[in-house]
Amino acid sequence: MKYTLATLLFGLSFSLSASAADTAIPAQPEAASGLQAKPGWATKHFAVAAANPLAVEAGYKILKAGGSAIDAAIAVQMVLNLVEPQSSGIGGGAFLMMFDGKGKVSAWDGRESAPAGATPRMFLKADGTPMSVGEAIPGGLSVAVPGVIAMLAAAQREQGQLPWARLFEPAIELADQGFAVSLRLNSLLRDERRLKNDPQAGPLFYDAHGEPRPVGYLLKNPALAAVLRSIAEQGPDAFYRGKVAEDIAHRIQASARPGPMAADDLAAYKPVQREALCAVWLERYRVCGFPPPSSGQLTMMQILKLVEARGEPKRPLSDGKPSVPWLHLYTEASRLAFADRAQYIADPAFVTPPGGDWQRMLDPAYLKQRAALIGPRSMKTAAPGQPGDVATAYAAQAEQPEHGTSHISIVDAQGRAVAMTTSIESAFGDKIMSDGGTGLSGGFMLNNTMTDFSLAPEGADGRPVANRVEPGKRPRSSMSPTLVFDARSGRLLMTVGAPGGPAIIHFVAKTLVGALDWGMDLQRAVDLPNYGSFNGPTVLEDGGFPKATLEGLRALGHDVVEYELTSGLQGIQRTKTGWFGAADPRREGIVKGD
Repeated sequence: MKYTLATLLFGLSFSLSASAADTAIPAQPEAASGLQAKPGWATKHFAVAAANPLAVEAGYKILKAGGSAIDAAIAVQMVLNLVEPQSSGIGGGAFLMMFDGKGKVSAWDGRESAPAGATPRMFLKADGTPMSVGEAIPGGLSVAVPGVIAMLAAAQREQGQLPWARLFEPAIELADQGFAVSLRLNSLLRDERRLKNDPQAGPLFYDAHGEPRPVGYLLKNPALAAVLRSIAEQGPDAFYRGKVAEDIAHRIQASARPGPMAADDLAAYKPVQREALCAVWLERYRVCGFPPPSSGQLTMMQILKLVEARGEPKRPLSDGKPSVPWLHLYTEASRLAFADRAQYIADPAFVTPPGGDWQRMLDPAYLKQRAALIGPRSMKTAAPGQPGDVATAYAAQAEQPEHGTSHISIVDAQGRAVAMTTSIESAFGDKIMSDGGTGLSGGFMLNNTMTDFSLAPEGADGRPVANRVEPGKRPRSSMSPTLVFDARSGRLLMTVGAPGGPAIIHFVAKTLVGALDWGMDLQRAVDLPNYGSFNGPTVLEDGGFPKATLEGLRALGHDVVEYELTSGLQGIQRTKTGWFGAADPRREGIVKGD
């Protein structure tokens, strides 16, 4: 059975109880826009990998000027805001993993937070049933307090080398002078229906006839240039206080579906420095990723360590692609991990980890017990386990789409590195653009990250969902910025990550397996067809696998679905002579370095 994005976007439902799951496939964040073969890029001293060549060039210039990895990441993010507005920007949030080149790993949480006026029942309709994600996204109700600017400023104070204002120069210049609209941006604008109705975004991205700006069109954004100038000169307060914050709040409250955010919510936002969550895999690698409120690292490492506990098949590859035995084992492990994800993971300021420690979900004895549930035939859906000594008081969450994201990986000449996944949630966020109170044309998109909370505050059993909406809370995410180290020497081996909603977990896991377990170069690992399960059907990238693979899985009881899995992986891996960077052929990213 083959599904299209339109079929799956909002027409299929997902429901979970504490004991079982009946799931469809989470909708993909962004539509595909074609494939472009990538060669992989070898460098000696440093490298920048990001989703757009103009953003990569900005980061490259900062590194050449003596900037650190975090300096370059800020320059890249600001340009991505301009050239890839569907995916990330200053109106959204990010998770940042940062390595100082000497042994310290930092995890900076710039995830958006719920405004003070948010309530657990804010996404319920008059009849008490939850809105669909499609109903909840448009308008101000879905906007959470943006966090990326505050987080980047805090991280730059820790490891920055160049002046803050210098990092904004590439984006300001491009916003003033214009950039050529890419094929991907044009394609996504053509697929978008609501954006052209926004008074700021419509005239920026569409002509008088409602047609998207053509490929090659010189797109200028004076309002964004002015906002970035003020942030460059005055620091984060220029965004979180004053006319920018007031304009954000005004547009949210004046939208067709007003949201509760006020200017005071922006002034109150604080980034959080968390302890990186690290786990040893295959005895050789120390894999460090983001702790909750991200579910990415915990879920990915559960999957990989369940496979390790069960024992990898003797033939994980068949004609250079994942084999039926590998796909069976991996997707069964995925079902178990995604069941635990839905049951337990949420903002740690609001929920208690099972057993009091998130590492309990990676305990070898617990994973051995869970791995024993994997048999010769597919379990189709899995129930959550009990990693702690006390049963949870929470209901499992129904799966919802997570959306538009971008990933940045950078290594500088001093060995410092970042892996940052950044998002405004849905493609073009909540479809509202703020001009920052400048009165100029253009601006930046606001996020719809409130829809990453559970839209239903309680489960079918009446118990509260851990990831329900609460004031000040940060919604659960699947973003998985990842740094990999040699478990013995501590040397940095890789920085990697991807966009893709819940499928991020599978995209990054696939890449780690291909590059570190199967010995592929990083580009070949990224190129591998995508696959996974979200505790329902076995999902294979459309056209990525031969018919025999689909038939072999079905013979083992799998419900197989072919589907667009539009990853956007970016990564850099250590080699004997320096670094090797990879960019996903499914998007327009590149790698550049010296």
